[in-house]
Amino acid sequence: MTSLLLLTYSAPTIELDRGEVLINQGESDGNLYVLDSGVLAVERDGVRIATIDQFDALIGEMSLLLGKPHSATVRAEGKARVRVVRDALVVLERHPLITLRLATLLCQRLDSTSALLAGLSHDPDERGVEQGLLGRLRSTLLGQRAS
Repeated sequence: MTSLLLLTYSAPTIELDRGEVLINQGESDGNLYVLDSGVLAVERDGVRIATIDQFDALIGEMSLLLGKPHSATVRAEGKARVRVVRDALVVLERHPLITLRLATLLCQRLDSTSALLAGLSHDPDERGVEQGLLGRLRSTLLGQRAS
């Protein structure tokens, strides 16, 4: 499948220095970002929750598609270059290949999460609270109400 960097070749790039913030938790900007080079740290409420180091990684899609503020702050670990897809909803409407690539990435993430949950639910050490949590998470991922 065609890479997001190739699909967004005409999008402007921004250069980030170590510690510079790309996205602030709680804010919205209507943009999508594609990592061109470097490493980004993801922090939620001041706690580091992830590292983005994959060339071609998509950033900011949850906020954009859900119409909610960003759920985390994203900052550069060192020098980084990021493509900025401004007014991303308009771009997605006009460029079906970008939309298809986004949908594929989201499906891959959901598939990975579902596989992880399936593996956890077969863990013989899991009891009580963990089972309830897994059930609620499964229901949420499947778009159903938790019982």
